[in-house]
Amino acid sequence: MTTTPRIPRTTARLGAVGAVGLGVLALAGCASDAAGGESAGADSGASDTSASYADGTYTATGGYTAPSGQEEVEVELTLADDVVTAVTVTPTATDRQAIGFQTQFAEGISAEVVGKDIDSLNVSRVAGSSLTSGGFNAAVDTIKSEALES
Repeated sequence: MTTTPRIPRTTARLGAVGAVGLGVLALAGCASDAAGGESAGADSGASDTSASYADGTYTATGGYTAPSGQEEVEVELTLADDVVTAVTVTPTATDRQAIGFQTQFAEGISAEVVGKDIDSLNVSRVAGSSLTSGGFNAAVDTIKSEALES
């Protein structure tokens, strides 16, 4: 009969707490860079590794799969110094339920992205709509590639 070595319970707990603590520290570092002013970006070198985008207003369509099938959403973003200053999402769904979710998403998206660096955007759920975010994120990726300064 073979026995499996047991890890003492306190060690396992300390390991989990340590991992969570490291995750919090990592997130805190990210938050301070994103929320900090110009000096925070310059001191941390974050501006050296992030892309630079041309100011302007960009429009793109992003697709996603809904229970009704393939749907699309149109996104218009205005950028100034790589920061989103305005956003408009235009629902284009053909399914009645999907149009309802897109409309809710469109009404709530501004509060989620305006004032944030475009490189930090990764929307997962807005106003109860989680699938529309896939189309939004795809459109943002297209906008980033169009706005990228060489």
